[in-house]
Amino acid sequence: MEGFLLAHGYQLGRTLGEGMYSKVKEAFSQKHQKKVAIKIIDKKEGMEEFVNKFLPWELQIVSRLDHKNIIRVHEILESAEGKVCLVMELAEDGDIFDFVLREGPLPEPQARALFQQLVEAVKYCHSCGVAHRDLKCENALLQGRTLKLTDFGFAKLLPGDGWELSWTSCGSTAYAAPEVLRGTPHDCRKGDVWSMGVILYVLLCARLPFDDADIPRMLYNQQKGVPVPEHLGISTECQNLLKMLLEPDMSLRPSIEAVGWHPWLTNP
Repeated sequence: MEGFLLAHGYQLGRTLGEGMYSKVKEAFSQKHQKKVAIKIIDKKEGMEEFVNKFLPWELQIVSRLDHKNIIRVHEILESAEGKVCLVMELAEDGDIFDFVLREGPLPEPQARALFQQLVEAVKYCHSCGVAHRDLKCENALLQGRTLKLTDFGFAKLLPGDGWELSWTSCGSTAYAAPEVLRGTPHDCRKGDVWSMGVILYVLLCARLPFDDADIPRMLYNQQKGVPVPEHLGISTECQNLLKMLLEPDMSLRPSIEAVGWHPWLTNP
């Protein structure tokens, strides 16, 4: 693999992360004269559904997205051995999960600044007919104060009108909406909105709202609603937004456009 990438002008460095069928490595690009991240996907290791469905979707989706809050893919390479390489911009400052672990609960202005950027990224995706389906803190990277959404491995292209119910349960359980956990037909975009609620809760409280060790109990707690620790002094407006995002009834949960108009975001 090193020889193949070197021939294309990339000198491999340290490993940044590993997935089931992929790893992300840092590399130096001769062409761009800067560091990049390369996601190396092994098609031979992947299950049939991954190779024939999810991977083609990911490659198609990342090629068409162009937004300041989404990690840019510079080029896609494929080796003779069946390894696909996504050469991407590098977010030097890690993900927001690590950031919150270091900093603790964020003050509202700081949480708002990051969350607003996530709203912009997801709004753009949904307007392009793309549902991310794996929104979590680890997939929101930082370049200084700029948030960059990444990892479209579970993303789905929706039909022209955007209305298509999905039966597929994917993504991380701790961030999954009730309808996804139950495996009932659902609107993937509303699932994204729920996951954003979990992310906002983590930014404000520095912990996950729901424990995913026991799924039936988690479903019960999702219906009950999640309390916000009083000592954090989170404003009523912010708590109202959290309640809207973590609405267990998918039909009552707002669209991403409606989220963007919430007073907590528009009138800081």
